[in-house]
Amino acid sequence: MQEIVEKLAICIEKGKISRNHPFPPDMKDQDGADEIAALALKEGILPDTLLQACMLGMERIGKQFSENLVFVPHLLVAAQAMNSVLKHLQPYLESGSVKRKGKFLIGTVAGDLHDIGKNLVSMIIRGGGYEVIDLGVDVSTQKFLSNIGQHPDCFVGLSALLTTTLPNMQKSVSAIREAFPDLKILIGGAPVTEDFRTQIGADFYSHNPQDAVEYLNCQVAQ
Repeated sequence: MQEIVEKLAICIEKGKISRNHPFPPDMKDQDGADEIAALALKEGILPDTLLQACMLGMERIGKQFSENLVFVPHLLVAAQAMNSVLKHLQPYLESGSVKRKGKFLIGTVAGDLHDIGKNLVSMIIRGGGYEVIDLGVDVSTQKFLSNIGQHPDCFVGLSALLTTTLPNMQKSVSAIREAFPDLKILIGGAPVTEDFRTQIGADFYSHNPQDAVEYLNCQVAQ
Protein backbone atom coordinates (compact mmCIF):
# COMPACT_ATOMS: atom_id res chain seq x y z
CA MET A 1 0.00 0.00 0.00
CA GLN A 2 2.78 2.45 0.88
CA GLU A 3 4.37 1.74 -2.48
CA ILE A 4 1.17 2.86 -4.24
CA VAL A 5 1.02 6.03 -2.14
CA GLU A 6 4.61 6.88 -3.03
CA LYS A 7 4.16 6.15 -6.74
CA LEU A 8 1.09 8.36 -6.93
CA ALA A 9 2.72 11.11 -4.87
CA ILE A 10 5.71 11.14 -7.24
CA CYS A 11 3.43 11.31 -10.28
CA ILE A 12 1.59 14.29 -8.83
CA GLU A 13 4.74 16.02 -7.65
CA LYS A 14 6.38 15.64 -11.06
CA GLY A 15 3.21 16.17 -13.09
CA LYS A 16 3.03 12.71 -14.68
CA ILE A 17 -0.63 12.66 -15.67
CA SER A 18 -0.81 9.47 -17.72
CA ARG A 19 1.32 7.04 -19.73
CA ASN A 20 0.64 8.97 -22.95
CA HIS A 21 1.54 12.31 -21.43
CA PRO A 22 5.08 13.36 -22.48
CA PHE A 23 5.90 15.30 -19.30
CA PRO A 24 8.21 14.88 -17.48
CA PRO A 25 10.75 13.54 -19.98
CA ASP A 26 12.43 11.25 -17.44
CA MET A 27 9.11 9.40 -16.90
CA LYS A 28 8.29 8.90 -20.58
CA ASP A 29 6.27 5.72 -21.32
CA GLN A 30 5.71 5.06 -17.61
CA ASP A 31 2.26 4.75 -16.07
CA GLY A 32 0.99 8.05 -14.70
CA ALA A 33 -1.37 9.06 -11.94
CA ASP A 34 -4.40 8.08 -14.04
CA GLU A 35 -3.37 4.47 -14.62
CA ILE A 36 -1.94 3.95 -11.13
CA ALA A 37 -5.10 5.22 -9.46
CA ALA A 38 -7.36 3.06 -11.63
CA LEU A 39 -5.29 -0.07 -10.96
CA ALA A 40 -5.08 0.64 -7.24
CA LEU A 41 -8.87 0.86 -6.88
CA LYS A 42 -9.27 -2.31 -8.96
CA GLU A 43 -6.90 -4.12 -6.60
CA GLY A 44 -8.88 -3.00 -3.56
CA ILE A 45 -6.76 -0.12 -2.33
CA LEU A 46 -8.99 2.18 -0.28
CA PRO A 47 -9.96 5.51 -1.86
CA ASP A 48 -8.78 7.26 1.31
CA THR A 49 -5.29 5.96 0.58
CA LEU A 50 -5.31 7.53 -2.88
CA LEU A 51 -6.48 10.83 -1.44
CA GLN A 52 -3.58 10.63 1.02
CA ALA A 53 -1.23 10.26 -1.95
CA CYS A 54 -2.75 13.35 -3.59
CA MET A 55 -2.18 15.37 -0.44
CA LEU A 56 1.42 14.16 -0.16
CA GLY A 57 2.26 14.99 -3.78
CA MET A 58 0.66 18.43 -3.64
CA GLU A 59 2.35 19.18 -0.33
CA ARG A 60 5.72 18.43 -1.89
CA ILE A 61 5.16 20.58 -4.98
CA GLY A 62 3.64 23.33 -2.83
CA LYS A 63 6.74 23.49 -0.65
CA GLN A 64 9.01 23.54 -3.69
CA PHE A 65 6.95 26.42 -5.09
CA SER A 66 7.25 28.35 -1.82
CA GLU A 67 11.04 27.92 -1.99
CA ASN A 68 11.15 29.10 -5.64
CA LEU A 69 12.42 25.70 -6.76
CA VAL A 70 9.51 25.27 -9.21
CA PHE A 71 7.20 27.74 -10.90
CA VAL A 72 3.57 28.19 -11.91
CA PRO A 73 3.68 25.76 -14.91
CA HIS A 74 4.90 23.00 -12.58
CA LEU A 75 1.99 23.67 -10.22
CA LEU A 76 -0.48 23.57 -13.08
CA VAL A 77 0.70 20.22 -14.40
CA ALA A 78 0.83 18.79 -10.87
CA ALA A 79 -2.79 19.88 -10.43
CA GLN A 80 -3.72 18.09 -13.66
CA ALA A 81 -2.10 14.91 -12.35
CA MET A 82 -3.99 15.29 -9.07
CA ASN A 83 -7.26 15.81 -10.96
CA SER A 84 -6.68 12.60 -12.89
CA VAL A 85 -6.75 10.78 -9.54
CA LEU A 86 -9.73 12.74 -8.22
CA LYS A 87 -11.64 11.72 -11.35
CA HIS A 88 -11.49 8.13 -10.12
CA LEU A 89 -12.35 9.18 -6.56
CA GLN A 90 -15.34 11.35 -7.51
CA PRO A 91 -18.01 8.69 -6.87
CA TYR A 92 -16.56 8.05 -3.40
CA LEU A 93 -16.35 11.77 -2.66
CA GLU A 94 -19.95 12.31 -3.73
CA SER A 95 -21.21 9.37 -1.66
CA GLY A 96 -19.35 10.59 1.41
CA SER A 97 -17.34 7.38 1.77
CA VAL A 98 -14.19 9.49 1.35
CA LYS A 99 -14.15 12.44 3.70
CA ARG A 100 -12.57 15.80 2.99
CA LYS A 101 -10.92 17.73 5.82
CA GLY A 102 -13.30 20.64 5.36
CA LYS A 103 -14.70 23.18 2.92
CA PHE A 104 -12.85 26.22 1.59
CA LEU A 105 -14.86 28.90 -0.18
CA ILE A 106 -12.82 31.35 -2.25
CA GLY A 107 -13.33 34.26 -4.61
CA THR A 108 -11.63 37.34 -6.05
CA VAL A 109 -13.23 40.45 -4.57
CA ALA A 110 -15.61 42.84 -6.33
CA GLY A 111 -14.05 44.92 -9.09
CA ASP A 112 -11.11 42.54 -9.61
CA LEU A 113 -11.11 40.15 -12.58
CA HIS A 114 -7.76 38.47 -11.89
CA ASP A 115 -7.82 34.79 -11.02
CA ILE A 116 -4.31 33.33 -11.40
CA GLY A 117 -3.44 33.71 -7.72
CA LYS A 118 -6.87 32.50 -6.63
CA ASN A 119 -6.59 29.47 -8.87
CA LEU A 120 -3.14 28.56 -7.53
CA VAL A 121 -4.41 28.75 -3.96
CA SER A 122 -7.43 26.64 -4.93
CA MET A 123 -5.19 23.96 -6.43
CA ILE A 124 -2.93 23.71 -3.41
CA ILE A 125 -5.81 23.68 -0.92
CA ARG A 126 -7.75 21.10 -2.93
CA GLY A 127 -4.61 19.00 -3.01
CA GLY A 128 -4.40 19.41 0.76
CA GLY A 129 -7.61 17.42 1.14
CA TYR A 130 -10.24 20.17 1.21
CA GLU A 131 -13.36 20.65 -0.87
CA VAL A 132 -12.94 23.96 -2.70
CA ILE A 133 -15.96 26.08 -3.61
CA ASP A 134 -14.68 28.63 -6.15
CA LEU A 135 -16.96 31.65 -6.63
CA GLY A 136 -14.82 33.05 -9.43
CA VAL A 137 -13.87 36.70 -9.90
CA ASP A 138 -15.58 40.04 -9.21
CA VAL A 139 -17.42 38.50 -6.24
CA SER A 140 -19.73 40.90 -4.46
CA THR A 141 -20.05 40.99 -0.69
CA GLN A 142 -23.60 39.68 -1.00
CA LYS A 143 -22.44 36.72 -3.10
CA PHE A 144 -19.87 35.84 -0.46
CA LEU A 145 -22.51 36.06 2.28
CA SER A 146 -25.15 34.02 0.46
CA ASN A 147 -22.72 31.23 -0.40
CA ILE A 148 -21.27 31.14 3.10
CA GLY A 149 -24.84 30.80 4.33
CA GLN A 150 -25.11 27.61 2.25
CA HIS A 151 -21.84 26.31 3.71
CA PRO A 152 -21.72 27.71 7.26
CA ASP A 153 -18.96 25.31 8.31
CA CYS A 154 -16.53 26.53 5.63
CA PHE A 155 -13.33 28.52 5.72
CA VAL A 156 -13.33 31.49 3.37
CA GLY A 157 -10.61 33.06 1.25
CA LEU A 158 -10.61 36.46 -0.45
CA SER A 159 -8.14 37.37 -3.18
CA ALA A 160 -7.21 40.70 -4.80
CA LEU A 161 -4.56 41.78 -7.28
CA LEU A 162 -5.48 45.43 -7.74
CA THR A 163 -4.69 47.94 -5.01
CA THR A 164 -7.88 49.76 -5.96
CA THR A 165 -9.99 46.77 -4.90
CA LEU A 166 -8.54 46.51 -1.37
CA PRO A 167 -11.41 48.66 -0.01
CA ASN A 168 -13.80 46.08 -1.45
CA MET A 169 -11.89 43.33 0.32
CA GLN A 170 -12.17 45.28 3.56
CA LYS A 171 -15.91 45.76 3.02
CA SER A 172 -16.47 42.07 2.39
CA VAL A 173 -14.35 40.95 5.35
CA SER A 174 -16.24 43.35 7.63
CA ALA A 175 -19.63 42.07 6.45
CA ILE A 176 -18.59 38.43 6.72
CA ARG A 177 -17.20 38.99 10.20
CA GLU A 178 -20.44 40.66 11.31
CA ALA A 179 -22.67 37.90 9.89
CA PHE A 180 -20.42 34.95 10.78
CA PRO A 181 -18.24 36.03 13.73
CA ASP A 182 -16.62 32.62 14.23
CA LEU A 183 -15.67 32.06 10.59
CA LYS A 184 -11.96 31.92 9.74
CA ILE A 185 -11.14 34.39 6.96
CA LEU A 186 -7.98 34.13 4.85
CA ILE A 187 -6.83 36.87 2.48
CA GLY A 188 -4.15 37.11 -0.16
CA GLY A 189 -2.92 38.80 -3.31
CA ALA A 190 -0.05 40.96 -4.51
CA PRO A 191 -1.03 44.19 -2.68
CA VAL A 192 -2.07 42.44 0.55
CA THR A 193 0.19 42.63 3.60
CA GLU A 194 0.16 41.41 7.19
CA ASP A 195 -0.51 44.97 8.35
CA PHE A 196 -3.54 45.15 6.07
CA ARG A 197 -4.79 41.80 7.43
CA THR A 198 -4.60 43.19 10.96
CA GLN A 199 -6.27 46.42 9.90
CA ILE A 200 -9.33 44.74 8.37
CA GLY A 201 -9.67 41.96 10.94
CA ALA A 202 -8.97 38.89 8.78
CA ASP A 203 -7.50 35.81 10.44
CA PHE A 204 -4.66 34.82 8.13
CA TYR A 205 -2.44 36.17 5.36
CA SER A 206 0.48 34.67 3.49
CA HIS A 207 1.97 35.11 0.02
CA ASN A 208 2.58 31.36 -0.01
CA PRO A 209 -0.41 29.05 -0.66
CA GLN A 210 1.20 26.13 1.18
CA ASP A 211 1.15 28.21 4.37
CA ALA A 212 -2.63 28.50 3.94
CA VAL A 213 -2.96 24.70 3.91
CA GLU A 214 -0.89 24.42 7.08
CA TYR A 215 -3.03 27.09 8.75
CA LEU A 216 -6.24 25.25 7.79
CA ASN A 217 -4.82 21.96 9.04
CA CYS A 218 -4.06 23.57 12.42
CA GLN A 219 -7.61 24.92 12.61
CA VAL A 220 -9.12 21.52 11.77
CA ALA A 221 -6.92 19.82 14.38
CA GLN A 222 -8.13 22.09 17.17
